[in-house]
Amino acid sequence: MWRVVFRYVNWKGERKQTQKRGFLTKRDAQKWEREQRLKNSSSLDMTFGSFFEIYEADKRQRLKENTWESKSHVIRTKILPYFENRKIAEIEPKDIIAWQNELLAYRDEKGASYSTTYLKTIHGQLSAIFNHAVRYYHLPCNPAQKAGTMGTEEHKEMSFWTKEEYLKFAEEMMDKPVSYYAFEMLYWCGIREGELLALTPADFDFERQTLTINKSYQRLKGRDVITSPKTSKSNRTIKMPKFLCEEMEEYLNSLYGIQTNERIFQISKSYLHHEMDRGAKAAGVKRIRIHDLRHSAISLLIEMGFSALAIAERVGHESIDITYRYAHLFPTKQTEMAEKLNEERMGR
Repeated sequence: MWRVVFRYVNWKGERKQTQKRGFLTKRDAQKWEREQRLKNSSSLDMTFGSFFEIYEADKRQRLKENTWESKSHVIRTKILPYFENRKIAEIEPKDIIAWQNELLAYRDEKGASYSTTYLKTIHGQLSAIFNHAVRYYHLPCNPAQKAGTMGTEEHKEMSFWTKEEYLKFAEEMMDKPVSYYAFEMLYWCGIREGELLALTPADFDFERQTLTINKSYQRLKGRDVITSPKTSKSNRTIKMPKFLCEEMEEYLNSLYGIQTNERIFQISKSYLHHEMDRGAKAAGVKRIRIHDLRHSAISLLIEMGFSALAIAERVGHESIDITYRYAHLFPTKQTEMAEKLNEERMGR
C-alpha cells in the first residue's frame, strides 16, 4: 500500500498538510498527488471531479443545507458518473450533447423517462458548475451553455379547494387535534408546509392577533433542521382572523409543558400527506397536494376582492408572481379594466 503526504500553503499563507493512504500502486498515488497540486494551483488541467470539490468548498456554506443536498444529489448521481475523470478544460459541447442524449434516452423499469422539468434541472446544475469555472477560474467558455439546454419547465396544473370543500375536509379532521389545527393554519394563513412545522408558541401574539414567520423546518439525513424561510420576502408578520387566534390559543393551552421555542407541530410531512388522504376520502372531496392548500388560500383571497400586492405580502410572494400565476382567477378585474378603457376612449 502507498501513502501520499501533500504539503501546501493556503490562501491565508498558512502551511497545511493533507494525506491519503491505501493506494495499491505508486502510479495511483502519484495521480492523486498530481490532482492535489492542480487543485491547489486552481489549474484547469484538473479533472471535473476535482473541480467539483472546489465548487463544493466555494458554494456549500453560502446555501441552505437542504438546497445544497438537493443540488449535490443531482450532481453526484447524474453528472459526476459521466464527467468525473475528464479534464474540465477538455470537455466540449459535443460531449455535453452526448451526455444529454443518454439522459433523454433513459427509461426506468416501468418504461418511464425523466420529466422535462427534471432534465432541465440536471442541465442547469452542470451549467452552474461551468459558469463558476468561467467566472472565477478562467475557463474560456461554458460548453453546457453552447450545447443548449434540454427539457423545459413544466407548469403543473394548479389544484385548489373552494372554501366549502375545505370546511368539509376540516370537519373530518376534528377527531385528531394536531391534524385539525395544522390544516387550519395552512388554509387560513396560506403558509408553507415547512413554515408550519417550524412554528413555536413564541411566534404567536394573541393580543395583536399576529403570527410571525421567520423560519422553516426540514428533515435532513435523520436530523431536524431549522433554516431561514424560502426567500427574504417570506419573512413576514401575518394578521390572523379572530376565530383562528382563539382556536390556536386553546390548542397551545392544551399542550402541557410546551416551551416557548419548542416546535408546536412535531409531526412529519408524510403524516400530513397521510392525513390529507384520509380526510379527502372521508369528506368526499378531490385529493389535492399539501401545497395546494396555499393555492386554495390565495384563490379565496382573490375571490374576496383583495389586490395581488396585499395577498403577496400575506403569503410571502412577490406581487408579480401572484399576478402571473393566478391571472386566470382575476377575470372580473380584466372585465373592469376593459370597461374603464372603453369609458376613457369614449370620453365619459
